[in-house]
Amino acid sequence: MSKTKLEQALELVQSRGVVAPKDFEERNIPVSYLQRLEQQGILMRSNRGVYTSMEYSVTEKHSLVEVCKRVPNGVICLLSALQFHQLTTQWSWQVWLAIQNKAHRPKIDYPPVQLVYMSGEAFTAGVESHEFEGVTVRVTSAAKTVVDCFKFRHKVGQDVAMEALRDYLQQRRYLNEKWGPRSELHHYAKICRVENVMKPYLKAFSFC
Repeated sequence: MSKTKLEQALELVQSRGVVAPKDFEERNIPVSYLQRLEQQGILMRSNRGVYTSMEYSVTEKHSLVEVCKRVPNGVICLLSALQFHQLTTQWSWQVWLAIQNKAHRPKIDYPPVQLVYMSGEAFTAGVESHEFEGVTVRVTSAAKTVVDCFKFRHKVGQDVAMEALRDYLQQRRYLNEKWGPRSELHHYAKICRVENVMKPYLKAFSFC
């Protein structure tokens, strides 16, 4: 016996926790069911075009989830990525999001978003995918994040970039990784064209 549209909608909500009109459209479920489930107290409209299950356990990464749900091609970067990788003592009330230079500027009421425009390999390289609350969150890797902080040092501050570099090297000093910490940093520094900018700081930390 085939399931009703309402049953399909409920299954989708229960499996994902966070849904958007696009999710319903992809499964040929009328978008009107979102409002219906909201009226029944099953969903909560947590942002424009984003609905969260009232029974769903929200993680501490919920602000990242909401932004990535609205901008699936965006990448969490800079201060938000530093917090994600625990590479800073700084706290940002905004979600820092990288988008391609020619991408349409997204309209997000909440949470506050700081957009950063990138292009080419500087945008695509060093991107990891993680899943929270049933949503794929794309975030720059630890090494790429550190390099980005030097590239955008006028946005985040030179002191933030230096702290991130020091913490990154200290965290990975004794790890047996495919690439050593310096090799990975040099790889992304070359892509982002900040090799000469970072070189004296690597020497200052005695890691080159």
